[in-house]
Amino acid sequence: MTDALIIIDLQQGAFGDATPKHDAAGLVARLNKLAGTVRTRGGAVVFIQHDGLPSELFHPDLPGWRLLEELDRDPADTVIRKKSCDAFLETPLDEFLRSRSIDRLIITGWATDYCVDTTVRSALARGYPTTVPSDGHTAADRPHLAAEKIIEHHNAIWADFLAPAGPARVCPCAEVRLST
Repeated sequence: MTDALIIIDLQQGAFGDATPKHDAAGLVARLNKLAGTVRTRGGAVVFIQHDGLPSELFHPDLPGWRLLEELDRDPADTVIRKKSCDAFLETPLDEFLRSRSIDRLIITGWATDYCVDTTVRSALARGYPTTVPSDGHTAADRPHLAAEKIIEHHNAIWADFLAPAGPARVCPCAEVRLST
């Protein structure tokens, strides 16, 4: 089995002072460590970058579109651009994974309740065994729920329908078991 670490939407526009994310610095540190381990084991690291409309922070002509500077990126990493919550929809992600014989995904990033959740479901629909690190994604507070509760809620949903017999699991970054 070959792993791919999918890092979704860790872009400057999402992590400004006006839009704080739950444990952003801790998340980046954990993902940098996980990415290093994936690379060492011969897996792929894929950054998913959202292309927004001209009026949005994530428009490619605006600074908010750029990936966070704190991310440890390697020249061998791949960047795939998307225009919706689903990193697979109308992108070359599935083709990229299949062309490299990647058969297991680790999905991380921002926003737990939108892009991460949609991509997890899309990966499972395509038959990819998937791991979601319980501390590998983040959200902002929403009017109806605090970020910590959103993360907790989605971890519980994924754990319910992914385990014990499902093709995926939810565990902390430090417990992600990579293929050899």
